[in-house]
Amino acid sequence: MTAKIRLYVEHPLGEGQSVPLSREQAHYLFGVMRLGAGALVLAFDGQSGEWLAEVTQTGKRGGLLEVKHQTRPLHMPPDLWLMFAPIKKARTDFIVEKAAEMGAARIMPVQTEFTNAGRIQRDRLQAHAVEAAEQCGGTYVPQVSELARLDRLLAGWDDARQIMFCDEGLAGSTPTRPTGGGPWGILIGPEGGFSDRERGRLHAMECAQAVSLGPRILRADTAAVAALTLWQSTLGDWR
Repeated sequence: MTAKIRLYVEHPLGEGQSVPLSREQAHYLFGVMRLGAGALVLAFDGQSGEWLAEVTQTGKRGGLLEVKHQTRPLHMPPDLWLMFAPIKKARTDFIVEKAAEMGAARIMPVQTEFTNAGRIQRDRLQAHAVEAAEQCGGTYVPQVSELARLDRLLAGWDDARQIMFCDEGLAGSTPTRPTGGGPWGILIGPEGGFSDRERGRLHAMECAQAVSLGPRILRADTAAVAALTLWQSTLGDWR
């Protein structure tokens, strides 16, 4: 029997360890996927890699896994943050899912001057990041931060972390690539673009590199995927 289902658990994993399942996990494994005792799953906790585990107890309100052995070590993503202005619900969900799949270490919604969405549900977005990691074979789950004002974030910014500033004002110019090592953050603007004040502040920061994402102005969710692809293929773990 081979394991086809991957499950993120908030419990330390190790050989011989017993792992309790939440009510939601039990419903998914036993109610939706119809697994029974003796079934195998691949479990990961975001800290110790991926492990083969066997279902030893089943129930409507919970269950138990017994960890057998490690199948893959922990693979950490690059030290890359994705900062983006929230948009419509489904498209914000899409950005979070793709950021988790594409190797962002942290996902940070930011409130810009032209951001339309006034709030987010961080727990729901974090759940989307978990689901994306389960489906894409990742062993690490990026943290989704609470919504933060961009001006305050930049005021306390550590200059050791460079910013790949995706400036829609450069659309139509030759696409550019970020340069330099170390930790990074990618910044994607809202549907209405950055304000002149925000753009001026970013251009004045020595750690910020303004880049073009090509000849056309992209939707915010498309820009996030394009920017992650550009960074990963240039400086990240896709090289």
